[in-house]
Amino acid sequence: MTPEFISLFTRPDRAWETIRQKEDAHSLHYLMHLLLLALVPAVCLFIGVTIVGWSLVDEERVRLDTASALQLCLLLYLAIVIGTVIMGFFVRWMARAFDARPNLNQCIGFIAYVITPFLLAGVTGLYPNRWFAAIVLLIAGIYSTYLLFTGLPAFMRQRSSQRFLYAASIWGVALLTLVTVMVTTILYWNLSLAPTYERTVQQDQAYGTQDDLPERVPPKL
Repeated sequence: MTPEFISLFTRPDRAWETIRQKEDAHSLHYLMHLLLLALVPAVCLFIGVTIVGWSLVDEERVRLDTASALQLCLLLYLAIVIGTVIMGFFVRWMARAFDARPNLNQCIGFIAYVITPFLLAGVTGLYPNRWFAAIVLLIAGIYSTYLLFTGLPAFMRQRSSQRFLYAASIWGVALLTLVTVMVTTILYWNLSLAPTYERTVQQDQAYGTQDDLPERVPPKL
């Protein structure tokens, strides 16, 4: 864990200066940060969907078999990396309209650090629950937005008069890219790879077997 990684959550203004200096010295400095942190949501989701599972109704637990979960998590990992690279291209393309001249590696590196809260929020995959995930991802999104707006002038060395419009443009394109990449990934996994689900019913411990359960009488109208 690098010092600038911790500083992103304690002193983000100082962290962005340090990150830019290291990016100037080593153009692929961000690569290890991206490749390692992208493992967090992939590994946690694999554990969550194969061991913990999720519930759509009270008495049923749904899990994925190992092969299907491995395919899903590999696709998720690739989607994170590819999506970051795509956003780097967009950031560099939009920079020409805002008097900024970063190179491609700097743009990809900037996005890789901005999405750090999102990648760490991937630990929610250990316990697949839609409300829990939604709350944590919302918090991560808010802090990533904060990193975007505070890091743009320091990392891109841009005039403060243009930073809001540039950051807002990046935010809008990032949202579109996120939705497109993730929807494409899920559709490909679900339609082309045919995942296998394993469903288990949680029985009432007061009864020995399913046959011992009392019959449910439908309510009278």
